Amino acid sequence: MPAMNALFRPFRHGQLSLRNRVVMAPMTRNQSRGNSPGDNVVDYYRRRAAGGAGLIITEGTCINHPAANGYPDVPYFYGEERLAAWARVAEAVHEAGAKIAPQLWHCGGMRRAGVMPEGPVPGHTPSGMNVPGKVNRHVMTQQDIDAVVAAFAEGAAAAKAYGFDAVELHGAHGYLIDQFFWAGTNQRDDEYGGSLEKRLRFALEIIQAVRAAVGPTFPVLLRWSQWKQQDYSARLAETPAELERFLLPLADAGVDIFHCSQRRFWEPEFAGSELNLAGWTRKITGKPAITVGSVGLDADFIPASGEQTFREAATADLDDLLARLAAEEFDLVAVGRAMIANPDWANRIAAGEATELQPFLKEMLATL
Repeated sequence: MPAMNALFRPFRHGQLSLRNRVVMAPMTRNQSRGNSPGDNVVDYYRRRAAGGAGLIITEGTCINHPAANGYPDVPYFYGEERLAAWARVAEAVHEAGAKIAPQLWHCGGMRRAGVMPEGPVPGHTPSGMNVPGKVNRHVMTQQDIDAVVAAFAEGAAAAKAYGFDAVELHGAHGYLIDQFFWAGTNQRDDEYGGSLEKRLRFALEIIQAVRAAVGPTFPVLLRWSQWKQQDYSARLAETPAELERFLLPLADAGVDIFHCSQRRFWEPEFAGSELNLAGWTRKITGKPAITVGSVGLDADFIPASGEQTFREAATADLDDLLARLAAEEFDLVAVGRAMIANPDWANRIAAGEATELQPFLKEMLATL
């Protein structure tokens, strides 16, 4: 079946070489005691690699900045002991035949003061807002901005030094980088706000610093989204022309692969075209794009207001996804919740066993 074969064709871009087009999507699991990945986390990623994924993108890992974390028991990506633990994860994934990239993360305004171990440190945002119009977080100074840029570069350099194959920057879902992108939370009147181009500056400085830290050939991915946790209807670009203004500077700064997050991958991004967000991103930038959003599922995990409440997320037909991939609308497919339910999702699909996959259930999030 040509469409199915497209999912299991090797992928190569620069020095990143993958056995297939299946990516494990990053998903926060809150299972890293002491903010360091333990044996349970090593095994969690090993099983998905052994299950056939070509690329593992880790859960969000906090950079070396005091306001980066916003949740209990998430892993950090700095400090010799923690990085040594992450090296064990990378080694396990490599032994199972997959490649791996850490996702570097700063929670920005999603942090509330009191989250341990940083305790009273407040959330940091471009304008003190976690949601538009409500100032209840720390407004970042130039010194804060410079420190965060340096911390992202430090994390990227560590990824290369500790045996990872690429690095992903988390610029989606209403976290810090995305809060600079979004006019709703970026009301600055300096060089970091006031226009689309200025709202890009923070991300561009991070990408340029990361590129300088890892060199010209180490793969750098950027995850981005239109929607925000704070507002599912939010949009950074209303038209293809506006999307081009947004994407091209990021590509020019050094992004190799764009990871384009939609809540539902099958939804067209703009009227008049069936292309989804990854399809438009690939068309505009010429760079490889990863599509993600309810792949293999037929129900939303977190419904928006007015939508159907959560129900069991069963396995869904992949024909549309495979046809789009075969037509080169996008290059890679990230699978999230379906791979929590089925660590061997890729191998099962390759073997024609889609009907035997387990449905995703919310209670599966309680354990790895």
